[in-house]
Amino acid sequence: MAEKEGAIVGKGHEEGMKMAISLLEESGLPLGLLPLADVIEVGYVRSTGYMWILQKKKVEHNFKLISKLVSYDTEINGYVQKKKIKKLKGVKAKELMLWPPVSEISVDDPPTGKIHFKSLAGITKTFPLEAFASGQ
Repeated sequence: MAEKEGAIVGKGHEEGMKMAISLLEESGLPLGLLPLADVIEVGYVRSTGYMWILQKKKVEHNFKLISKLVSYDTEINGYVQKKKIKKLKGVKAKELMLWPPVSEISVDDPPTGKIHFKSLAGITKTFPLEAFASGQ
């Protein structure tokens, strides 16, 4: 695929997780945003911001602080920018009985302690940033 051209790729769970966490750190996003399991590979193209994550199975994670169940598909991709991930695919947050896809995640700049999740339906949900701190 052309969008993967020139990518840095981390293979295996340990290397992939290290890479995913350094991407989050570098872009100023909370480190607990990607609670992944059994990562196959993580790729990142610095020139475009395109990133992808492949994992063996779908992961559902409950962010306890905000009582929010989030589903991470076997393939996740999007474009990482400063304080933001755009055109995100493979992540869904449970809303009542529905699982609308999350298309964009952003944190405020200057910081307000808030993180925003925008769905393809145009609905934006805002939560406290500490809900996505590592280990929650």
